[in-house]
Amino acid sequence: MKKALSIYIHIPFCMKKCAYCDFLSMAGMTEGEKMQYVTALCREIQMYRPFADRYTVRTVYIGGGTPTVLDETQIEVIMNTLRSTFSFERFPEITIEANPGTMKYADLLSYHEQGINRISIGLQSADIVCLERLGRIHNYDQFREGYDMAVRAGFRNINVDVMSGIPGQDIHSFVDTLTRVTELSPQHISVYSLQVEEGTPLSENEELLSMLPGETQDRAMYAMTKRVLGASGYNRYEISNYAKEGCECRHNLVYWTGGEYVGFGIGAASLFKGERFSNIRDMRAYIELMEDAQEALARTDDRLLLYEEVSRQLRSECTTQYIETRMEEFMFLGLRLTRGVRRSEFRKRFNKDIYEVYGPVIQKYEKDGFLETGSDFVRLTDRGIDVSNYILADFLLTV
Repeated sequence: MKKALSIYIHIPFCMKKCAYCDFLSMAGMTEGEKMQYVTALCREIQMYRPFADRYTVRTVYIGGGTPTVLDETQIEVIMNTLRSTFSFERFPEITIEANPGTMKYADLLSYHEQGINRISIGLQSADIVCLERLGRIHNYDQFREGYDMAVRAGFRNINVDVMSGIPGQDIHSFVDTLTRVTELSPQHISVYSLQVEEGTPLSENEELLSMLPGETQDRAMYAMTKRVLGASGYNRYEISNYAKEGCECRHNLVYWTGGEYVGFGIGAASLFKGERFSNIRDMRAYIELMEDAQEALARTDDRLLLYEEVSRQLRSECTTQYIETRMEEFMFLGLRLTRGVRRSEFRKRFNKDIYEVYGPVIQKYEKDGFLETGSDFVRLTDRGIDVSNYILADFLLTV
């Protein structure tokens, strides 16, 4: 029986870097450089042919950066390479991220025809001042135009990203954004609190830093998110994610439940064959390595050996998943889900009862009202979700 596999495709190009962004992305690349990267990306995908027939792809996520800065033919090349290398489930979930400032109707039609059936649109805020402070390249009207184009192009599974804790943002501005989004009735809404990351332009802008909402305001926005979205029929199924019934993001659920996935492209992360690893982050080195691999392929019939040799050079980080690390990730990621973790699944994976490993921690937070348990589940309460980072840190075994 074939194993299920998810795939992440990293497109590191942007029209402009946002002030808060610390992702591996870059602006100002030429069309030639983009095409070089797409070619290298496809060569990396083809490296997996020696054992691709052991897997069935159930989800694909094309993220970035801003994937929609590529033209439709480049996305088509990537999709064709994936389908010629791997077999897919009958109804896979295939997502592409989009910035409203880069969406074109012809491209959206092409994506949908290629089998991409889910789109994630980064709105962040309906307030133009908030968008300008974040360094976004769009306004609300452009978002609305892009959203309507996606619907007309045939997309019936749409996510909208919203952000809280933006400099100068107040509860009224935030609720206005949520209300405008729910009126469109997308299938999924992600609501993230702004994190100020070291080395970003935002982290060095004292004026904007002084305008960040305080902890009390930030908590009020978080509480309001559940209230507004819940009233509109969205269920919170993960700390920052809400969906209509049956529209949870299948790809992200793979991450949160410890499923296997492979990331293609610079900096892309994978959890594959018992190892967690990330690709090198240097664009030129990545392209040259894939060119060398293509030349080597012409000189050898042993694709598996070539895969192993190239993989050693491609990976910037690689760690074997020891049982303690796997247990930590099972709890740390699984408790982000509102359904929590299953005691039976923990025993199935690790041949131990969850209380043998985490009994004192679970009992401590259950007594304090931050966790609740049943015959087969452990999950955070609403109070626990509010302070989840503090609680989840207690489930680390290898500190």
